[in-house]
Amino acid sequence: MRAVRCHEGHPVVVDVDPPVGEGVRVTVASAGICGSDLHLLGLGLPLTFGHEVAGTLPDGTPVAVEPLAPCGVCPACVGGDHARCVLGPAIVLGVGLDGGMADQVLVPESAVARLPGGVALADASLVEPLAVAVHGVRRGGVGGGDRVAVVGGGTIGQMALVAAQAAGATVDLEARHDRQREAAARLGAGEVEGHYDVVVEAAGSVSALARAVDATRPGGTVVLLGSYWDGDVTMPGLAVTMKEVSLVPSTMYGRVGPSRDIDVAATILGARPDLADAVITHRFPLDAAAEAFAVAADRAAGAIKVVLEP
Repeated sequence: MRAVRCHEGHPVVVDVDPPVGEGVRVTVASAGICGSDLHLLGLGLPLTFGHEVAGTLPDGTPVAVEPLAPCGVCPACVGGDHARCVLGPAIVLGVGLDGGMADQVLVPESAVARLPGGVALADASLVEPLAVAVHGVRRGGVGGGDRVAVVGGGTIGQMALVAAQAAGATVDLEARHDRQREAAARLGAGEVEGHYDVVVEAAGSVSALARAVDATRPGGTVVLLGSYWDGDVTMPGLAVTMKEVSLVPSTMYGRVGPSRDIDVAATILGARPDLADAVITHRFPLDAAAEAFAVAADRAAGAIKVVLEP
């Protein structure tokens, strides 16, 4: 079967054996290119990329994938915080295990998230980044009546916008590129003005963190949803202290009681058919992975979410 892997820092489509072993086989229908995939290329990982995945089970059931294979027995896993599993990044599909930029992927049965009616498989790879936002919004304590700002208009920022709206908040978004601002406006966001109860930092940069703290009201919360790939960041310490801003880091997804972030995300996607049209800007066949990655890296040219379709 075909799979997207890294060769000398570049994505290539190669022939590999179909996956074997324990788990559930998913025939992939769509796989999104995440910003982290662009960064991971530089690491030369010797495995198949892709953690934003949707497809069908052997019986034809349409599903999205929570791309984790946690141990299930450590205190974090038992408590529903799968992203904190003691096994670390080794549990993540596309990072420590073969991912879903392929014709098929083998996932734990616990990773399967059934899709609500009306969600197209071509759009359902959005469930994973939306689950990231659901988790962050939950950790930030966003609720009805809150004013929320999002700093950063990439995929995670757009997902945070929709997840916060689903929690009952009024949401504004600040973005660098025109296409990102257009998408946010289509999804119901206004422009960031004044100060907010919760600000979601979705860009993963020093400047975005400073802007997020600046836009937070005294006693408010900043949710750190972006990934700081450049390493250490400078915190606007005086502003954080004087305003008593709470900084809440958030990564991936988990479960609260019987409620999984991935299932909540699938439900939200089913209720927001406008989301895919607003944020999926490009679609490519799997064989065009190199071109798709190049487009995904060019945010200024209008890319938000680029999806591969095997």
